[in-house]
Amino acid sequence: MQDIDYASRLKELEKTIRILQKKLERSEADRQQLENASEVREAILKSVIRELEASQIALENRGQELETILGNLKALQIKLVESEKMSALGVLVAGIAHEINNPVSFIYGNLSYANNYFQDVLDLLEIYQQHYPNPAIAIQEKIKEIELQFIQEDSKKLFQSMMCGAERICEIVKSLRTFSRLDEAEFKTVDIHDGIDSTLVILNNRFKASSNKLCDIQIIRKYGNLPLVECYAGQLNQVFMNILANATDALEEAVVKKKCTQDNFNPTIEIATKVINHDWIEISIADNGLGIAEPVQTKLFDPFFTTKDIGKGTGLGLSISYKIIVELHGGNLECHSAPGTGANFIIQIPIRQYTK
Repeated sequence: MQDIDYASRLKELEKTIRILQKKLERSEADRQQLENASEVREAILKSVIRELEASQIALENRGQELETILGNLKALQIKLVESEKMSALGVLVAGIAHEINNPVSFIYGNLSYANNYFQDVLDLLEIYQQHYPNPAIAIQEKIKEIELQFIQEDSKKLFQSMMCGAERICEIVKSLRTFSRLDEAEFKTVDIHDGIDSTLVILNNRFKASSNKLCDIQIIRKYGNLPLVECYAGQLNQVFMNILANATDALEEAVVKKKCTQDNFNPTIEIATKVINHDWIEISIADNGLGIAEPVQTKLFDPFFTTKDIGKGTGLGLSISYKIIVELHGGNLECHSAPGTGANFIIQIPIRQYTK
């Protein structure tokens, strides 16, 4: 009886073992299937990650390309706007100079003749007085009424002042023509000092004392012996205009901030020129205003950057000046300054533009 029980239990054990083996086999198959599926998912995930990384790099590159294109478009827009503005200004200046020049030349050319005619009439009156010392009462009354003696004494001063005024207008007209340079080739050999002087004449009114300046701005010229320089004269004059106007603004700001209330302070702009390295020239334009802080200096030549109040500055002047000097003439434009020491803009350009 016990043997039968052992056999039965053995069979049950064998059956249990077979069931367990089948379950183990299914578990192993399931595990293998899961591993395979996991590897597939991992491969898919890695592929997706690689595609995302490639897309991100492509987007970054595209973004950089778009930023570069946008920067180039902005630079081109600035250049076109400034070029159009300067072209229009040049046409206007040249037209005004031409229209003023004709009547002024007529007046200036005839002043000497008018002076001679008037002096001849006064000489004739003097001869009449010598030969007829006692004229009729009506003549004596008229002489007293018009103050003939004063006219005789003042006439020379009168014509001299008119001659000086006419000469001044002729000088301004000449400076306007020099500044616009529309009657000359765009690229040619010029006297740099003529361009600086013409710009100073145009800005002359800003150097005079006003509500913002307690005294005149003194202009000091320290010109070296420069040769004629190959350059785009009209655009170079624009650089002089921008820097000199900024220097004037800086000195006016110094007055507003009470720096210039000292008795010994004289607002000054000093312009110096010299030859460097035999084939380059250097032009420095320095003011003794408040100076420029270092953080501001790093942005001076950036487009649209300005420290002036809204409506008083576009932030394009120095940016355009930098492009004219560096890109157009292959030169250098730097600013040396520190708070309280004024600012010194240094322009360096080659005497000959061999690549043009």
